Amino acid sequence: MLRRLPHVRHFRPAQQSLWLQTYTTNASSEELSYPEPQTSNHHDLPSFLQYASRIDMDPKSTTYVGTYYEYAVQTALPRLGLSLKRIGGRSDYGIDLIGTWNLPSSLQPLKVLIQCKALAGKAEPKVVRELEGAFVGAPTGWRGAGVLGFLVSKKPASKGVREALGRSRWPMGYVLCEDDGRVLQMLWNKRAEQEGLEGVGVGLKYGGGEQSERDVILTWKGETIKG
Repeated sequence: MLRRLPHVRHFRPAQQSLWLQTYTTNASSEELSYPEPQTSNHHDLPSFLQYASRIDMDPKSTTYVGTYYEYAVQTALPRLGLSLKRIGGRSDYGIDLIGTWNLPSSLQPLKVLIQCKALAGKAEPKVVRELEGAFVGAPTGWRGAGVLGFLVSKKPASKGVREALGRSRWPMGYVLCEDDGRVLQMLWNKRAEQEGLEGVGVGLKYGGGEQSERDVILTWKGETIKG
């Protein structure tokens, strides 16, 4: 079962949504040992852009496009309560970002594995199988219960991807995140709900009443979740 449109709450423009209270996540978590980064040349989006400019990296190259998008996602998702670090590398089982997700629906911070797909077109159902493999090859500390996997792409989840997520026995979801950091879609399957997302709502906030200024928000018991 995949959490889909009946689960989504669409809110009015931000200035008309002042009745919503906010919930701030608790950043406390167990001590985790993160893998060493694969490069010392950059550690976030600004430092990557400086590095790419210094070595005259082609902005159209696969390395540039993929790395830029990974850092864009890393920058965008913390406002939804996620704390992420980029790992990458050849033996990462496709894992680009790992971290934790502090939510009021879970007594302990959930652990998160993320694969970023900087694709021009829609992701194919096979990417769901790739994400399933990430659970098997996850770093120590990101295995077992309380671990979620997310595919992040620039396009809405296709019907095939949604169906593949719904069939999977692994707790997984999908995020649409644009290059500019706007998150426009977030959904997950029943297994992810059972691992700690029970009761978390997904909605869209419209800034200034403009359709083009929409962004995903998460809610818990009628309150907006803030990272």
